[in-house]
Amino acid sequence: MLGSLLLAGSRSPLARRAVSGLPVTRKVVDRFVAGETTADAVEATRRLTAAGLAVTIDHLGEEVRDAATARAAAKAYVSLLDALAPLGLGRRAEVSVKLSAVGQRLDEAMALEHARQICSAARDCGSTVTLDMEDHTTVDSTLEVLRALREDFPETGVAIQAYLFRSEADCRDLAGSRVRLVKGAYREPASVAYQSKGEVDRAYVRCLRVLMAGTGYPMVATHDDRLIAIAELLADRHDRDRDAYEFQMLYGIRTDKQLALAEAGSRVRVYVPYGDDWYGYFMRRLAERPANVAFFLRALKGK
Repeated sequence: MLGSLLLAGSRSPLARRAVSGLPVTRKVVDRFVAGETTADAVEATRRLTAAGLAVTIDHLGEEVRDAATARAAAKAYVSLLDALAPLGLGRRAEVSVKLSAVGQRLDEAMALEHARQICSAARDCGSTVTLDMEDHTTVDSTLEVLRALREDFPETGVAIQAYLFRSEADCRDLAGSRVRLVKGAYREPASVAYQSKGEVDRAYVRCLRVLMAGTGYPMVATHDDRLIAIAELLADRHDRDRDAYEFQMLYGIRTDKQLALAEAGSRVRVYVPYGDDWYGYFMRRLAERPANVAFFLRALKGK
């Protein structure tokens, strides 16, 4: 129930004003967001890669409804990739792009053109792009843009949300490519998505089986120890070396586990968000785990 309320709040202008106006909020946001500027994102990248981790960087923003803001978002990604190029990290530092941030809700062709610009900048510095997946109404459009991008940038990845009923079939279609498997972080109706934790976990495992059996590159995005262990068992069953798949975790969440997996020889990539449009992302992180809400309430109490 609390998770549903927080997800509803992630799209409420009233809740945005209330939460954003709390002085303590910034303190908590700093746990989950690397900063507001390109320099902040680059500094976080330096620190994480020096610790043996890889990164995927998200310039925060979504559901853009004017062309100027969409152009600015695409330009921010290109500037970020230009700033990363001298580090020579290649695919250890990629970017994650929400198509709604670059114009998807205005014009799919506009979003595709902006995504092409970002993919081109990524290729120039030896990196690549993964398309984030948003709510269920955007899935077909996102996969259509993905197909178009892969004509010139076949290395482009995509996120698939296990809680959607359709996702197992989507994983079969995409099992020869780079796929980030996530549980799902949007408030979806029971007509299109599993609702209980147990159902979502079982759906995640079914999708994971498909991806591990395929010829592509699974990106296992979870903080769940049990799902991590299942992923390792499935990788072993399908004779996958540790460089044939990777784990992904969010910035600021289970940092000890991230380092432990990397030290044990697994490839671990941290999802690093930055920018000033942090509200929707922040609320989804609170909704995902009671521990995140408790952290926020403790900070609020001690303000």
